[in-house]
Amino acid sequence: MPGEGGILKKTRNPLLIGILLVIADSFFFSLMSLMVRLSGDLPTMEKAFFRNAIATVVALVILARSDEKFHVKKGSLPGLLLRSVFGTIGLCCNFWAVDHIGLADANILNKMSPFFAMLFSIWILGEVPNAIEVLTLIVAFIGAAFVVKPTMGAAMLPALVGLISGCGAGIAYTFVRKLGKKGERGPVIVAFFSVFSCLLTLPFMIADFQPMSAKQLILLILAGAFAAGGQFTITAAYKFAPAKTISVFDYSQVLFASLWGFLLFDELPDHLSVIGYVIIISMAVLKWLYTLRQSREES
Repeated sequence: MPGEGGILKKTRNPLLIGILLVIADSFFFSLMSLMVRLSGDLPTMEKAFFRNAIATVVALVILARSDEKFHVKKGSLPGLLLRSVFGTIGLCCNFWAVDHIGLADANILNKMSPFFAMLFSIWILGEVPNAIEVLTLIVAFIGAAFVVKPTMGAAMLPALVGLISGCGAGIAYTFVRKLGKKGERGPVIVAFFSVFSCLLTLPFMIADFQPMSAKQLILLILAGAFAAGGQFTITAAYKFAPAKTISVFDYSQVLFASLWGFLLFDELPDHLSVIGYVIIISMAVLKWLYTLRQSREES
């Protein structure tokens, strides 16, 4: 008899399931950002440590139950280290931005990561973007400028840090792709990053530790749980449909973040930010449609 997964794929639309799982992933990560904001004025490194501590436990349990356990493929260590360094930078900058600008602004700037990944893939993977990809890259950065609103003062610092979070995430994602091409397992990449992030943020947390209330601790545990939920759903999504066909739906996270910001903090993005959102998401959709067209022509 066919396995349960085979029956599921035969009786349901795999593409639709993949899209719904990506939207669920976006929902979970928007809740992670919300929990980080609700946890109050705790130091960023303290928030990052507790968020990663939950992910570390989950990832190590998954690895311990796998056939290869904690085995790392030969030659993967440099990529794992660089993925973890830039991923941690992106995470910490995102958490700091979430505390200093609107949730929607912080999320859309973090979602510049695919465009940064395209840029850094030139050096890391040797992939040269074509004319359409260069166009989407340039216009997306113009959209980001509407959100950042460059000025000569310190007012733009929080948005700039949010953009740096997208850069860190984009570079990290590029190294994940490089590791994947070498055959490194996903749970190894997640576990290495989670452990590395905990070790890196621990000294900063100890040096600037602020006692937490029970409510704050619960909120940070929930942040870690929602992040783990997001990782599980995005992994499941790509088992039903390839990333190139469904990844654009990850931008629904901006819609969820806008909703939480409006309902809980009375945040309404200004007209410049909205223009930036439209430009960035439009370029993501354009790149998505172009990739789908290329795939059809090659098949």
